[in-house]
Amino acid sequence: MRETAREAGSVLSRRSILMAAAASLAVPHASGAQDSWPPVFEAGRSQFTVVRPRAPMPQLRLQDPHGRDAVVTAKSGHITLVNFWATWCAACRLDLPMLASLAASRPDRLDIVAVCTDTKDLRKIRTFLGGLAVQNLACYIDAYGTAAEASTAMFSLVGMPITYLVGMSGRVEGYITGAPDWLSPAGARLLQFYREQG
Repeated sequence: MRETAREAGSVLSRRSILMAAAASLAVPHASGAQDSWPPVFEAGRSQFTVVRPRAPMPQLRLQDPHGRDAVVTAKSGHITLVNFWATWCAACRLDLPMLASLAASRPDRLDIVAVCTDTKDLRKIRTFLGGLAVQNLACYIDAYGTAAEASTAMFSLVGMPITYLVGMSGRVEGYITGAPDWLSPAGARLLQFYREQG
């Protein structure tokens, strides 16, 4: 009986220590530490992932689907979502219309850029986009390889599609793969968090 009581006491003390440790970790979170860490935002099996160090977004020399040149850069005081997609990507058929819906909702201080990474064939890209509801989305082609070059330095393409969030200061903050619901409460909280970061 004594052995059992001692073992039970030992288990309780371990449990108490673990609970106290968890409580002590929660205290700074409650006192304002959450202001420095973004809220959870998930899509299927992926989650918004913070990247460090935060590097400035480079200028991207691209083409629009009609072959016109464009230089895409982050605007100071705006959040920029830089989405990379491919014509072979099934999830992109869900993700691009979601981003177009977000763009159509005209959120405050938000720019959205969608870059095709797998082909420079304008006709193929226009055909792919023509089958989707993406009229409000700024779509581009990596005709000069600047997005591919940037992907080796900062926009790692760890999945497809992938969307990078560039904060108000023009620095890359993090990314999420898959087709997240940016119009969900969690998506709105994430965007608002980065708006407040200034």
